[in-house]
Amino acid sequence: MTPYAWLQELGPGEVVKTSHRIEKMVCSIGTDANSDIQLRGKGIADVHAQLRTTPKGTSLEAVGGERLVVNGRRCDAHALQAGDVVDIGSVRLRFHIGQQREPAARTLSGPVHAQEDLLGALARFSESLAGSYDVDRLLETMLDSILAVTRASRGVVLLLVDEKPQVRVTRSLTMGTQPSASPLAISDSIVDRVLQTRQPVIVSDALNDREFNAAQSVMDFKICSVLCVPLMVRGELLGAIYLSNDNVVNLFTEESRDVATVFAGQAAMVLRNAILISDLKLSNQSLTQQIERMNFGSLIGACDSMREMFRKIEKVAGTDISVLIEGETGTGKELVAGEIHRRSNRAKGPFVVINCGAIPANLLESELFGHVRGAFTGAVVTRDGKFQQAHGGTLFLDEIGELPLALQVKLLRVLEDRKVSRVGDSQGRDVDIRIVAATNRTLSEEVKTGNFREDLFYRLNVVRLHLAPLRDRGEDVMMLARYFLKRQAEELSVRINGFSEDAVRAMHLHRWPGNIRELENRIKKAVIFCDTRTITAADLDLGALQAGRIEPLNEAKETFARGYVRRILEINGGNRAQTSKDLGVDVRTVFRYLEREREDDASPEFD
Repeated sequence: MTPYAWLQELGPGEVVKTSHRIEKMVCSIGTDANSDIQLRGKGIADVHAQLRTTPKGTSLEAVGGERLVVNGRRCDAHALQAGDVVDIGSVRLRFHIGQQREPAARTLSGPVHAQEDLLGALARFSESLAGSYDVDRLLETMLDSILAVTRASRGVVLLLVDEKPQVRVTRSLTMGTQPSASPLAISDSIVDRVLQTRQPVIVSDALNDREFNAAQSVMDFKICSVLCVPLMVRGELLGAIYLSNDNVVNLFTEESRDVATVFAGQAAMVLRNAILISDLKLSNQSLTQQIERMNFGSLIGACDSMREMFRKIEKVAGTDISVLIEGETGTGKELVAGEIHRRSNRAKGPFVVINCGAIPANLLESELFGHVRGAFTGAVVTRDGKFQQAHGGTLFLDEIGELPLALQVKLLRVLEDRKVSRVGDSQGRDVDIRIVAATNRTLSEEVKTGNFREDLFYRLNVVRLHLAPLRDRGEDVMMLARYFLKRQAEELSVRINGFSEDAVRAMHLHRWPGNIRELENRIKKAVIFCDTRTITAADLDLGALQAGRIEPLNEAKETFARGYVRRILEINGGNRAQTSKDLGVDVRTVFRYLEREREDDASPEFD
């Protein structure tokens, strides 16, 4: 038998309450849950003492000046001998060397009080697991407890990774905890049997067992007794616990198997949660790193159109030229304008925003240019307009396409002269600003219809940036969705693991008429009303789309071709002849795509 050392914890009348095996070269003793030998009693510090084992023997040392009594004498350190009695606070311990003979309370069969102590051991085991989500720490605690109640000399925990068992933690009475790369005396054949059948296996004498004696690992390591039980929770196989003794045959009984199975089942439930939390942390870290790689200041995206947008912003930000941003409502035009400002030489100046479509026409002139006292009814004080407020910085004119024609004339004069005259004042004042404008309309078409002045259009359209709608940004939909989910979950202090498969499918199928603003609002509402930790399509109010139609390849090609023709036509200012020449097709092909687009626009759109 392999000798080892242990401490017996004594109760009244020197009755042995429990035993603590000394399994490491250095073992801590105290009340802390992370102590290698945890004691409960009065006068004991979190870390009270430590045991140090060397080839010459085992010594006991006090930590931090705590009280330590050996054989009735106070000391700071002592070289332990078999039979020494140690008092730590109100707890008395006796030191032993040699093959441990388990007290009645540690046996797996016997009188009623033995079974009661086994239940106590299970209760203490469950308590030690509670509140811990460190996977390796959980596995070590589990293995220590199972070794204690089964009297195995060696234990290994294997976890399934990509459906293959991998050693995660090992424990030996002589080796202590070993890294998974260390040589291990385990039988792959026995482990495979347990994983395949999901049933525990007892091998009383592996060297003489008909089924396993021919296994190479059994012969190489001369394995004797083996007990292997699956780690399962709610029908899910997580791995296996392998226990063995290389010197004793017939060590494990059916009772040993039952006890190990109970401990493994209890640990598996906690382990499953710990693995999920660990995976969630890794997922959050990965998401954060991904967002950091894919973001551009306050902008997030990885599709080709967004990367091209980032490149243009980088180039145009350092200049003072005017920029026109076009895109559907909710695509993030104000964020683009803000990013241009933050990267410009005017970053320390003000960034002033005005929505030209949200202010009544009779008040918009005063908002833009300011007014003097008495200029109109209600003008009781002189007030600066947005142009003067943005002096030294950037003025963002949102929804510029909504600006009335009369104000377009005045805006053009300000842009040309860089002077602002307040309403009711004939004196002009110099302003030093940069203009960034945005619209959800196509201003070139508005010019043709006479709704927007051509000279103002060219004054604003020095550099044009087009923001693609969310439905055309591919995987950016899920990247933004995960970003919004993480942000909303943190703000509302709720734990959401992610999106269900039907939610992911629905988000890819949805046309997103409200674009990024709609996506953010749907996720915010889903986080509030979600009843589980996974957001479904129903939570997003997209339940009807989870079985939605995926566009066939031929239709997808047609959709792409139509969009591409429209894009080249815009580049050529609506010139169909030049567009057909650039595309290498007959002009009738261009007309055909335009006709189909008009037919689609006339039909109701499915959202």
